[in-house]
Amino acid sequence: MIHPSAIVSPLANIGNNVRIGPFCVVGANVELGDDCVLHSHVVIEGSAKIGRHNEFFPFAAIGGKTQDLKYLGEPTYLEIGDHNVFRENTTIHRSTVAETPTRIGSHNLLLCYSHVAHDCQLGNHIILSNSVGLAGHITVEDHAIVSGFAAIHQFCRVGMHSIVGGLSKITQDIPPFMIVDGNPATTRGVNLIGLQRRGFPEEDIRAIKFAYKKLFLKKDGNLGNSISSIKATHEASVPQVAHLIKFIENSQRGVTR
Repeated sequence: MIHPSAIVSPLANIGNNVRIGPFCVVGANVELGDDCVLHSHVVIEGSAKIGRHNEFFPFAAIGGKTQDLKYLGEPTYLEIGDHNVFRENTTIHRSTVAETPTRIGSHNLLLCYSHVAHDCQLGNHIILSNSVGLAGHITVEDHAIVSGFAAIHQFCRVGMHSIVGGLSKITQDIPPFMIVDGNPATTRGVNLIGLQRRGFPEEDIRAIKFAYKKLFLKKDGNLGNSISSIKATHEASVPQVAHLIKFIENSQRGVTR
């Protein structure tokens, strides 16, 4: 079902039951999975592989050329999973190098004017609120929420089940399961309501709270000592705490404290 005013390249691969509305443009080397909907004035460029049941609202610009000045014109890619919603004026760019496509998982909600730059890696069940800006090479883990007008520096990571407050300036990694807010951003506490809504057992939440106090409230401020202290306790065997420790130990930019 393609509106007569839409322009669809003969080199695009269109799945079953796809609806392409007025004045949309679908370029060459775009693959649209079954049941996708492009409402109107949507532009999708390739190479882009897009899964099933994705919904694109007016003026979304998907798969555009990277803005990275290192880009030399080689073929680059975008991969999108299933059941995502891209609201008005969302922009998503292809990667800078062919080896690592820009990737967006499944069941994500990207609100108006949100921007995902080149080489970003987004997981599943993520919410990017209005006018969120993700610079290049950012990783966002599952179930993270980034509130409106927050800006995240390139190469940062956003941990799973975390929430970033509106208008925040993020220049270091966001620890999993935490609330981060401010300019400059600081870790304010455990994302308690979010964890409860997602059905985390109370004993796991208690272990995350214990780790938070050791990592972010301890007076000596030595992160290495705090991690060693947690590893000596039974809380370290809780999967969420183990993930939090591993996330911090693997940080390249440092963790928001």
